[in-house]
Amino acid sequence: MKNFKIILLTIIATLVYSCDIDEDPIFLDPSATYSDISIASGALDGIYQGLTTYNSMEQRIFAINGFSGFFTTGKQGNNINNVNNQNLFSLKPAYDRDSENTWRGIYSVIGRCNGAINNITTFESTTSDTELRFNDISGQSYFVRAWSYFSLVRLWGDIPLWLTLPDSDNLSKAKSSAKEVYAQIIEDAQTATSLMNGSFGAGYPKKFASNMLLAKVYMTLATNPDLQADGMTESDYWQMAYDQANIAYGQYSLVSDYSSLFTDEFENSSESIFELQVSQQAANSQMGRNYTPWKYKLGNHFGWLRVSADVFLDHQSTYPDDPRLIGTYLYDYVRADTGGPVKVYPAFANRATFPKAHPFLFKFTEKDPTHNNQFGDQNVIIYRYAELLIMLAEISNELQNGQQLGFITEVLDRVGMSNDAYLGDQATFRDAIMNEYRFEVLGEGEDAHNNRRRGFDYFLTHTINKHNNNPIFSANVDIQLSTDPAQVMQLPIPLSEINSNDLID
Repeated sequence: MKNFKIILLTIIATLVYSCDIDEDPIFLDPSATYSDISIASGALDGIYQGLTTYNSMEQRIFAINGFSGFFTTGKQGNNINNVNNQNLFSLKPAYDRDSENTWRGIYSVIGRCNGAINNITTFESTTSDTELRFNDISGQSYFVRAWSYFSLVRLWGDIPLWLTLPDSDNLSKAKSSAKEVYAQIIEDAQTATSLMNGSFGAGYPKKFASNMLLAKVYMTLATNPDLQADGMTESDYWQMAYDQANIAYGQYSLVSDYSSLFTDEFENSSESIFELQVSQQAANSQMGRNYTPWKYKLGNHFGWLRVSADVFLDHQSTYPDDPRLIGTYLYDYVRADTGGPVKVYPAFANRATFPKAHPFLFKFTEKDPTHNNQFGDQNVIIYRYAELLIMLAEISNELQNGQQLGFITEVLDRVGMSNDAYLGDQATFRDAIMNEYRFEVLGEGEDAHNNRRRGFDYFLTHTINKHNNNPIFSANVDIQLSTDPAQVMQLPIPLSEINSNDLID
């Protein structure tokens, strides 16, 4: 049983923005809804349900992984020339359905957050469990809004900043600068940390998730001067990132078995900081269908994400005996229907044809080969403790506070790997830690941002050219990644938004 069941609310319609509004929205009477703790609690569940919709979960994961430079796909054609490989996955983004629907899905969640934020009363001095719960609902609403805008601004840059509900006189919103959006994200996340109190228990994030979010934001600003607040320096942001990440340090612990993190038997573990709760009956999650390789399970398998062969080889050559290899990649298995063998690279060494040239991403695969349902139960982890430790190692290296090796050794000890790659100068450690994100959290949602947040030149050298110039590169099966900074750094605003929003051209 899930610790936290998603409640599909019939009284709360999905609040969508300019591209979806073709009649006056129906708004709830705050005095009749949000002042009732049971309804307010349902509104909170509605916010998280919004994060598990097809747009904001399945298509978001496809879009952000596709735009990372690490993946190929057989979606819409099992060949290197399909529309996704030649568009988003080659870092030449045009207008595609997955990224557009991601935009729509996340803005819908922001609408739900705005409804709660604008209507729930909070209490400075709580005198009852009910008041604590109201505060926690509001705090989580601020947290999800901050996370949602952080997701959008990293992909699109300047975007509309909705902080209220639309109405008949307010259906369009001009773009705010990315700098303004980051300032709002910080304000929301800070408010979230002051209000979140753990009243809702297992399955819901605690305030430490917002501390981790703030640390991620400050790390981004540290290496992007154009986004920094006036009077702030790079070292200021690294220190603030450390302070926020350090608050969450020790509040969680690593599980012993890395692979168990990506199963439905070990959900909401001691390592989980922010996890989307997925119920096959309630959420209709098609993660397993979309990301399970061909014939690995009995039915409904698309295998949308394949890890570029050079990314796998980089991991394998760095840590040949790493158990994370088994938990992350799939390339040798038996068919669930016939028991016959299926081998792709590297188990099948010949890379002459695209269908066999790259391993699959295993993390989101339905692990039960007898499963034949279109929908699945496996939760989706957004933030976990291992990533926080890697963040603290990176931050400490930038601050040169002497703690960096200790943090990364905690991560490596779990999988029995040596920290030899880190025994050098600051630049050596920096490159090793950026690789460690790939080895530990590949495909989990942060690759596209981590590859870019140190700027175009770092992205070009350590991801794009590293892939394009790899010795095993073959134009028949490998994507040629764009080297044009006008293409590779962010997505274009979706056409549906441009066509329906009078304040964006």
